[in-house]
Amino acid sequence: MIVAGVDVGSTATKAVLVDDNGKVVARALSDTGANVVRAAEKAFRQALASAGLEEWDVGYTVGTGYGRYKVPFGNAQITEISCHAKGAIALFPGTRTILDIGGQDTKAIRINERGEVQDFCMNDKCAAGTGRFLSAAADVMEMSLDDIGPASLRAPRVLKITNVCTVFVEAEIMNQLARGSSVEEILAGVHASIAGRSIGLMRRVGLEDEITFTGGVSRNSGMVASLESRLERKLNVHPDAQFNGAIGAALFALERATHGHDGDTAGAAPAAGGAA
Repeated sequence: MIVAGVDVGSTATKAVLVDDNGKVVARALSDTGANVVRAAEKAFRQALASAGLEEWDVGYTVGTGYGRYKVPFGNAQITEISCHAKGAIALFPGTRTILDIGGQDTKAIRINERGEVQDFCMNDKCAAGTGRFLSAAADVMEMSLDDIGPASLRAPRVLKITNVCTVFVEAEIMNQLARGSSVEEILAGVHASIAGRSIGLMRRVGLEDEITFTGGVSRNSGMVASLESRLERKLNVHPDAQFNGAIGAALFALERATHGHDGDTAGAAPAAGGAA
């Protein structure tokens, strides 16, 4: 049996195919862009092509992410909070806290030993502390997103970035460059600013070991180092961390295909008192 999970995020759409043992057999990523339906279909078909499969080979598909209701071939839709919990505990069974930093939002999730969501908090009203914040810094520096993390690790000191607004941080960076601050120091400060906001979100839900870092920003070595330095502990970062939500969706699909489910409903995470 092959099942699928499709995570339609604000910036990137991820698709994962999983076999009946819960093993990932294919994955694909595409830019979400303005046409959410097209992005979901593109990622799904890329994953199918990667595995040498056709659409009818997939027994069940779960959509997740902010565009989960725009996955026309999906059998069910489940919230990204639940899917991130499902994926993280599958990748790292000891996970108790999840930090997911995507292109436009940041999520902190606390789960129990069964992977059940105990509390969560989202920074979804503002792009500060997200991948968009890093992208703004990279644009000002005329650097690629892949290069700014390693560059920040070369900084002799961390420059304090006082502005947390994605719109205005560009002006602050320009001012720092004019004052003679190095690119590396500024980037270290940008990463430290995001780390501080992210840790604040995790503390709101209850910061517990182990911490699993997911989302596209988890591929940034500077971000991982900045978080670990401030938390004084190692983070779980899986090679498939960016696909974590899609993996969780696929594992839900496997459960439903195996045990059955009444209708196509949106799986909801429990309400969180600290949600923002």
